[in-house]
Amino acid sequence: MAKWQKVFSTEMSYRAEIVKDVLEDFGIQSVILNKKDSSYNNFGALEVHVLPEDVLRSKQIIQNDIDFK
Repeated sequence: MAKWQKVFSTEMSYRAEIVKDVLEDFGIQSVILNKKDSSYNNFGALEVHVLPEDVLRSKQIIQNDIDFK
């Protein structure tokens, strides 16, 4: 996982799934890394990671095309 880079982080799993799905719609391969504490499942975050060559484009897509309001 060393070459993957984080482009989004959230505590809400549905938001991570939305970001992953939108990025894949744009042809960007992404993975969700679950960093929540397995004992309590209350602490920590879910992170969306992409390959280094897709970082800039991914951040632009997340900023411009995704609205959680």
